[in-house]
This record gives sequence, structure tokens and C-alpha cells, in this order.
Amino acid sequence: MCKSKISVFHWFHTRVHSIPCHATISLQSNIHSKGTILTTPHLGSFGCVAVEAMKAVVITTPGGPEVLQLQDVEDPLIKDGHVLIKVAAAALNRADTFQRKGLYELPSGDTPYLGHECSGTILALGNNVTRWKIGDTVCALLNSGGYAEKVAVPAAQVLPIPSGVSLEDAASLPEVACTVWSTVFMTSKLSAGETFLVHGGSSGIGTFAIQMAKCQGARVFTTAGTEEKLAACKDLGADVVINYKTQDFVARVKEETGGKGVDVILDHIGGLYLQRNLDSLNVDGRLFLISIMGGATGEVNLNSMLTRRLAIHAARLRFRSAEKKAEIIREVEKNVWPAVGAGKVKPVVYEYFPLSEAAAAHKLMESGIHIGKILLRPHC
Repeated sequence: MCKSKISVFHWFHTRVHSIPCHATISLQSNIHSKGTILTTPHLGSFGCVAVEAMKAVVITTPGGPEVLQLQDVEDPLIKDGHVLIKVAAAALNRADTFQRKGLYELPSGDTPYLGHECSGTILALGNNVTRWKIGDTVCALLNSGGYAEKVAVPAAQVLPIPSGVSLEDAASLPEVACTVWSTVFMTSKLSAGETFLVHGGSSGIGTFAIQMAKCQGARVFTTAGTEEKLAACKDLGADVVINYKTQDFVARVKEETGGKGVDVILDHIGGLYLQRNLDSLNVDGRLFLISIMGGATGEVNLNSMLTRRLAIHAARLRFRSAEKKAEIIREVEKNVWPAVGAGKVKPVVYEYFPLSEAAAAHKLMESGIHIGKILLRPHC
């Protein structure tokens, strides 16, 4: 277990001419410590460049954390418009545990290596990359592949390291920042003076959403399951904290809002909370679903939705198009990064593990005791 902070995602960019090669799809992150380019072409694809082997965490078979093993794998292929990153750190996300169990469908074209976000140093550039250069320190929203020494990512999904944030800690930011900004603000239009409820306030998404909503002038409500987690949410700026194990969050929300309800809810529970979330909304309220940990189905009172003009939105960031992800990245850099740079929104990192201890990191995540993000790093 590492004592210092670090992220396991590294993408490398190498500026080279295109050669025929095979772009493999896998669930595991490809890790690489060297940047030598292989000139041997792979059949079946074109317009990309292969590099030599690296280490990555491999899902040896669907199952528990013990199926995660660090193995030698081929380096990522650097396509046109992509960069190659040497990973300094990578962050865990709940979807990684579902993918490990074989319960998470991958978008077409993704590698089978885990990891949705990382930070690191650019090693190589694909053709048509203009903003970034070799040696730049960056963080990135990945399609997959962060649990590795190296990772290739579309250049449009790369962000600079925010001012005042360490290279390693920056790995904890891309996925949560893009998720929260695209759902709560770009779609649900939370604005200053409104009220906002985020479930699971001690999670990576929750800790970021509390800070960002507070920074934007909203009154923030959150749920958590222990007094320690509620205290942490309060410290991050939550105005009202609710222990969902001992309190009815619907009743508490109504009590705190004079019977009106909140304007926006960000929810990862799904079916189990569906009607209760709608009951917690104000007139013209907006519910955004980002996961279904409490079930994929639920019954709703449509009459209540109609009379109170309620809206339900749902999306998974990973399944957004490349164009939409690029748009979200631009909006995050414009609207979120200044708040992070000013210290108004900070990374919340719970613990750091070597890449070789990914199984232990997954056990910690599934225990549910952590507050904030769990990070991996290739070199500890």
C-alpha cells in the first residue's frame, strides 16, 4: 500500500507516420515503461502506431478482486488524434468493479483493461495532435485502459493539471468533474440559489458534487450511511446531511425546504429510490440518474410528474460519443478548472495503492468504508 498520492493512468503520444496495424479491444489497462515504437505492422486495421510491451492489470476471468493480476501486455496503439501517456496515477470507479465481474457492457472499440481516468506525462503524439507536446503533464478522461503503465487517449479528452493540484492527485478529477458538470450543470441547469441533493455524498462523485454545487451558489443536501461520512460531507460544504440508514430522506428534504423539495437530484441508486426521489423534488425539479445500484426498474406516479412538471434524465459518461466527451472536456476546463485552481474545489483522495495491489484497492472500494477516491500508481 502506498503512502504517497499518485494516479495510475498514463497516456503516451508519439508523433509518427501512420502504418497498418491492428487495434485490439480489451478490458485491461496496458502499461508500458518504455517508449520505443515497433515498426512491425499488425494486420486488420490502419492509421495507428504500436509500441512495445508494458505492464497492466488484467482481468484473468470474471470474478472477485483476486482475478486482477499484473501482467506484461502489448503497449497501446497510438491512433491519429491520440496521445500516449505514461501513467503517474489512475483512479478507481465503481464501474470498474462491475466490469471485473463481467456485468458491465463495454462500448464498441474499448480495450478490456480497467480504468476511466488517469494523470501522467505525454510520451508520444499521434498524427494531427496540435495542442499537446511530448513532456506535458496532463490528466485525462479515458475510454478504458488506465490500470497500466501507459495508455492512449483521444487528445480531445486530455486536460492540463489544474493549478495547485499535484500530478498524482489530478488522476482523481477527470471522471468526477466530467460527470458532475455534464449532468448537474449542463443538463439539469442547477443555478445559484437553487437546492441540490446528491446521494452518496462521501463517494468520489459525491465529494466533488458537494463542492462544485456549493461553489456555484446552491444549497446542498446529501445522504451518507455513517456519522464519519456525514461529518466529511459537512466539512466539504454540505448544508444538510442525512443518514439514509436512520432517517427518511424524503421527509427530511421536505422539512428543510418548507415542504417544497429540492430543485435537482443526482442519483446513482436507480429503481429503489425512483419514486422517493420524485417525491423529494420541487415543482419543475430535475432528477439525473447516473447508475442503477439499487435496481434497473421502478414504478412512478406519472400524474405527479405531470402536475409538477418533473424531468428525469439519465446517462452514463462512458457511453457518450467522442464528440460529446470532447465538448464536456472543454466545458470542464472552462467552468470547473478555475474553481479547482482557486482551491474552491479540491481532490478528495482516501488511499493510494501500487498497481500490483489493484485487488486490494477493489476490496477497499467494495467495503464501502472509503471517503473520496482510491488511486493506483504503477511505481510505488
